[in-house]
Amino acid sequence: MPEIELSETLLIDKPAGITSHDVVDQVRRIYKTRRVGHAGTLDPFATGLLIVAVGKATKDIQRFVGLDKEYIATARLGATSDTYDLTGQLTIKNKQLTISEDDVRTALMSFKGGYAQKAPAYSAKKVHGQKLYEMARRGEDVEHLRPIKNVDISEIELLDYHWPDVTFRVTCSSGTYIRSLAHDLGEKLGCGAYLTALRRTRIGDYKIEDAKKLKDF
Repeated sequence: MPEIELSETLLIDKPAGITSHDVVDQVRRIYKTRRVGHAGTLDPFATGLLIVAVGKATKDIQRFVGLDKEYIATARLGATSDTYDLTGQLTIKNKQLTISEDDVRTALMSFKGGYAQKAPAYSAKKVHGQKLYEMARRGEDVEHLRPIKNVDISEIELLDYHWPDVTFRVTCSSGTYIRSLAHDLGEKLGCGAYLTALRRTRIGDYKIEDAKKLKDF
């Protein structure tokens, strides 16, 4: 009797501290198959919804990639990071600056509708066949190579602000860098900013509430 091939789509709540590929490797071990893929990478420090396809379901994984995403993000004002997040080299800009909640809300809302966003220097975008972060880590000047993409910000909402931390919810098009959004927020406020926390809460109609922890598989 022929073996029935697996075909499952998993909603996983990725923990912090591991890569999206680490999640794929764990699922491969659990299901004892190499045919596993994910839709939409999360940085190691980020948590939240990761869609993982197993077996025959990997054929349809591209249909998830282009869906809108929702995130809860926290940016720290007063400094910048070369990676635009907490993993990079920090440069203190202005710890004494006083920025009101209204100023923060106004700056956030200015991104609604979308804007031309430049990819971070430390990103996996390929230029001339090489990943930007590989070139940047070699000390090469990649500023002029960073691609610009028009991204759609359909919703953005201030959730909490206590200097220097700003927490906001954003719904955006696929391919939007929340790290860049945090950096651009700091530029707009004139004080610098970098991303300290990120949680993906939705991909299309798929919600984090329906996801399982890795240990539950």
